[in-house]
Amino acid sequence: MTYPRPVPVIGDATSAAQRAGDPAAWAMPEEAAGLYAVVAARRDVRRYRPDPVPDDVLRRVLAAGHAAPSVGHSQPWRFVVVRDPAIRDRAAVLTDRERLRQAAQMEPDAARRLLDLQLEGVREAPLGIVVCCDRRTPAAGVLGRATFPDADLWSCAAAIQNLWLAARAEGLGMGWVTLFRPEELAGLVGLPDGVATLGWLCLGWPDERPPAPGLERAGWSRRLPLDAVVMEDRWPADDGGPAAPPSHLRAPDREAVVGARDEADRLLTPPGSLGVLDRAVDRVVALGRGGVAGGTLVLAAADHPVAARGVSAYGGHVTRDVVRAALAGTSVGATAAAAAGLTVVVVDAGVAGDPLPGAVDARPAGPRGDLASAPALTPDDVGRLLAAGRALGSACDGLLALGEVGVGNTTVAAALAAGLLGADPADVTGLGSGADSEVLDRKRSVVAAALARAGTGLDPAGALAELGGPELAVLTGAVLGAAAARTPVVLDGFAVSVAALAAVLLEPGAQACLVAGQRSRERGHDLVLQALGLEPLLDLRLRAGEGAGAALAAGLLLDGLRVRRTTARVG
Repeated sequence: MTYPRPVPVIGDATSAAQRAGDPAAWAMPEEAAGLYAVVAARRDVRRYRPDPVPDDVLRRVLAAGHAAPSVGHSQPWRFVVVRDPAIRDRAAVLTDRERLRQAAQMEPDAARRLLDLQLEGVREAPLGIVVCCDRRTPAAGVLGRATFPDADLWSCAAAIQNLWLAARAEGLGMGWVTLFRPEELAGLVGLPDGVATLGWLCLGWPDERPPAPGLERAGWSRRLPLDAVVMEDRWPADDGGPAAPPSHLRAPDREAVVGARDEADRLLTPPGSLGVLDRAVDRVVALGRGGVAGGTLVLAAADHPVAARGVSAYGGHVTRDVVRAALAGTSVGATAAAAAGLTVVVVDAGVAGDPLPGAVDARPAGPRGDLASAPALTPDDVGRLLAAGRALGSACDGLLALGEVGVGNTTVAAALAAGLLGADPADVTGLGSGADSEVLDRKRSVVAAALARAGTGLDPAGALAELGGPELAVLTGAVLGAAAARTPVVLDGFAVSVAALAAVLLEPGAQACLVAGQRSRERGHDLVLQALGLEPLLDLRLRAGEGAGAALAAGLLLDGLRVRRTTARVG
């Protein structure tokens, strides 16, 4: 049975089905022709009539500038409208002075052509507009500026373009004058500290109607053909760009990703009503696995030579004890997996002592170091462990939850995270389970020594050999194998997430199959989740390890998939 679609009385009233039925329905064909005509006819006007610009026309032009896009909707632009003849006179002196300064630095022919240009608009135009950028809000406080701090200036440039196009549509001329020293123009209109100027705009009725851009007609330059400025995917390698990195995995295509969202839009509930869980369900559906009802917890275990350096609160025998309990189905990870309807596969990736009956044997053959004085693994062992993990990941039916067991492996994970992210050891090295400040100091010392020994700029496979552990290499391979098979992967805590990060650095397409099960208490986990671009389903401050968090999250994800399959649909 289907129900009528609830139509919101505010916001977007369209449905995904409507948008899919006519993707181009948002077009404005009648207005488009005029827009393209205005864009093509925009000119940098230098000669003006003295007639005033009516206030209503000016306000429409300014409103167009104010409607420009801005990063983080910050609206950093400010428009100082200059009518005062005295200010205009002082501005004209500054431009004349700067034109001569710049000409003196040019080759003689270019200097003569600069001096020949008509630049009297500052005096002639009835209006000047000084476009300013209020940069007093810290970049980190504006969405999008933490990564591109100058995005506020770009937003103001977009506002200038809007002003220019609106002026042309109104029959006004506009010219952008930057022959000012920024501090002198700022002083002219009294800008406070933290407010920058992007130059002076001349605005008025044009006393010229140029058929082509003025600098082109003056022989200053010619417009490049469109094909000369458009590139496909990457900067060409034959023009100085680096070669594309090899990639063998692909994330779900856009049809699958949008299709998952379209399917969710047919539910009798507001879009995204389950929050982070809805986004995780969308990811699984996009992989083509929306019908899964179970899965597997792969628990990889190993001991580590670095434990001899006193970096753990527990003795080495604990790894073997936990693995035996997992094989018996009674460890916390195994019982959580059973509660979620997952089977358990235990991998012996290097547990001290004889091979464990019932576990998948993936023990490394070569020597193993303690990170600080010697590499963790040989390159050959890394290759074998990755291959073993790939086989496990590709064979999984349903969800794949990942966990690990290994006394001392939070130190190993911290070293690998620092190597992969270029992070400070203090930012990724935490207490682990049951440790104290003295243990933490030893862990940080080991991680710092390991990084100093291994060096920087390691590729992911090299980092696994120098700084990783055998269970982490198996888990890295499991992510890659699962991604190749389009199997959703639910991550546990810090160590598993670091292994997933190595997989994503090897094959970026693998990220699309990942779901962060939880945010653990381990220091550095947040940095790794950020690097993976994942928001966790659970934040319970778990310290259990053993895949318990991944199993709990997998149960929640399976519940979310059942909700998606059984919720009423709209017609």
